[in-house]
Amino acid sequence: MPKVILVGLTLLVAASFALVAQDRIPPAQGPVAWWPLDTVEEETSPDWAGGHRDRLEGLHRIAPGVVGQAVVFDGYTTVLTRTAATAPLLSNAFTLEAWLALGAYPWNVAPVVDHGDEQMRGYIFGLGPRGELSLRVAVDGRWLEARSLEGAVPLRRWTHVAARYDVASGLVLFVNGTEVARTALPAPGPGGRSGSQRGQIITPRGLDLLVGGVRSPLRPTPWHRFEGTRPTWYSIDGALDEVKVHATALPDAEIMAAAVSAKPGPPPLPPRVMPSGPKGPGRFGAYLTKLKYHPEWDALWRVDAHPDVLVRFDNSPARLVFWRGTQYSPAWVSENGLWMADQSVEGYDADYTYEHMNDKQNRYSHVRVIEQTDARAVVHWRYALVNVKNELWNTQERLGNGAWVDEYYFVYPDTAAVRTVSWNRNTLGSPVQFQESIPLTQPGQLQGDVVNPDYVTVGNLAGETQVFSYVTDPKPDSKKVPADLVIQRHNLKSSYKPFIVFEPGNKMSYLRDMNLLNLSRPGSGNHWPVGQTPSDGRTSVATDRAAHFLGFPISTPPLNQGSDGRDFRTSLYGMTDQPWSDLLELARSWSQAPELRVAAGPAASLGYDRSERAYRLKAEAALTRPLELVVVASPASPVRNLALVIEGWGESSASLTLDGRAISRGPRFRFGHRHTLAGTDLVVWIETRAETSLRIRLTPQP
Repeated sequence: MPKVILVGLTLLVAASFALVAQDRIPPAQGPVAWWPLDTVEEETSPDWAGGHRDRLEGLHRIAPGVVGQAVVFDGYTTVLTRTAATAPLLSNAFTLEAWLALGAYPWNVAPVVDHGDEQMRGYIFGLGPRGELSLRVAVDGRWLEARSLEGAVPLRRWTHVAARYDVASGLVLFVNGTEVARTALPAPGPGGRSGSQRGQIITPRGLDLLVGGVRSPLRPTPWHRFEGTRPTWYSIDGALDEVKVHATALPDAEIMAAAVSAKPGPPPLPPRVMPSGPKGPGRFGAYLTKLKYHPEWDALWRVDAHPDVLVRFDNSPARLVFWRGTQYSPAWVSENGLWMADQSVEGYDADYTYEHMNDKQNRYSHVRVIEQTDARAVVHWRYALVNVKNELWNTQERLGNGAWVDEYYFVYPDTAAVRTVSWNRNTLGSPVQFQESIPLTQPGQLQGDVVNPDYVTVGNLAGETQVFSYVTDPKPDSKKVPADLVIQRHNLKSSYKPFIVFEPGNKMSYLRDMNLLNLSRPGSGNHWPVGQTPSDGRTSVATDRAAHFLGFPISTPPLNQGSDGRDFRTSLYGMTDQPWSDLLELARSWSQAPELRVAAGPAASLGYDRSERAYRLKAEAALTRPLELVVVASPASPVRNLALVIEGWGESSASLTLDGRAISRGPRFRFGHRHTLAGTDLVVWIETRAETSLRIRLTPQP
């Protein structure tokens, strides 16, 4: 490029920068610190009033702001720091102001501007976990505080906030130019300061000034267990712009003028919706993917392209999601985005819970697809029972081993999956809990947006049912409960409802009506899902974050002894848009499966495996002639779709005849090959219903 063009381009850029800078020049009585937050270079952002560049730590992004650009803080790691040596020291009057656009309220009080500490020095202008604005000022040997009502600062909207202090008016808070709280200075007592000495701010010399992030780790509030909630770093969760510190008490009119001087557009905060992949049905199978929540949360994860697993169904818009945000605890998601999760195995004592929910960074929890054919998908979830200090449950002193659990999900095309939970015998310790039904709320949702007042139906294999509801005055034990409960279906506000079928011998508890007022409240706890603070219990105080609620009923499925010193429990999960009678038939077909007999062909029946929802057979050699089977069904033991696993089938394809009728490969007849070290197996899925004997003929095809 010719030199003259380079010079001209440089002059043009310099002139443009000068025009921007001219707008940023503070008047003589203007702010003593002014962070426009338009740019970040080499992890610093300029103060236009003082001529400094201040360190911006943590994850952040630049986005459109109220004036020019803004910085989006991530809610956990971001903080702007002015070193103590150059921090403005305020004496007896000041005004602080900023523009905020919040994605969520902070976990505890987070500073907008913080130049104070617990040695009772300086001031702290902050935002609380309920959307309340506050100002604390250290004067005359005490902390004085002004605090607004909850929700004074709204979510997802640019808001001008300001705090003012002087002796005459005391502490005053403003939202969009309007006063929202005031605290006057107390009258001087006997021997107290008076006149020019009264109301002097105790100077925080040697203390850094912070914008947006906490000075030291604090516990999220309101927590459930002291030990179960650790202090943590966090910050403003949202965008900050035009942060200013004035060394004078601005009059009300100037604060109002600042609030109305800009006409901000939509905040740079995309909607926060827990991700479940593309809407609608899709090709059946388990997909490795990366499910994104929102930019700031996504940036916290050091993962590559395939950390999550999504199972889709071709005949249903429902899906099964294994996502980092739930620590891979699988959730069934309805056609309109309503989530239903379940508990992992959980240990607990007086101070902690030990469960997957506490493994915020998935140090011990991971998921993988271990089988994928047209007939079924098998997903493996492995985790350790861990508390918020990353300590394992029931640790053996010499080995250092805690309690580890493997869960296998055998997923079939009819939007149902068997969950088989296994562990090394005698390693879980006591007490432990195995199951807890947990609906989730998206940010912005109340419990009543997710579940209907008649929230759950429970029943047994004899067909007896009971409904539990949200009512005005719930009475414990007010309803007759059928015996031998093994089925539950939650009545979400969706066409597809989540269900669980347990094995006979299940113990179902916490069967009760709930308080109707809960439907107008946020999800009850937001330490999980999504939250990254080390807490095993935090009560939701707003709808700002994803949360969980209900937790009932709770079941203890019967214990099975497996091979190789393993124990396991198994249940059938899924989503359905069909009536209860249809679910009852499915439950009977799984838990009271009919006998399968080999009528002809070189294979032996290994019996029905409830933990896989499949009949297992073993071929004598790779099959070259037809295999004929009879399923002895009845109303008590019906057929409701069939899965067959034929070990040693070989590489041949297959054709199907069902009760003498040829069924082409397609939605009703699906198969695939499973390759193992011992040979090649055939996995078959047949969509059918029967209450009388059914004849199956599988013929090898070249």
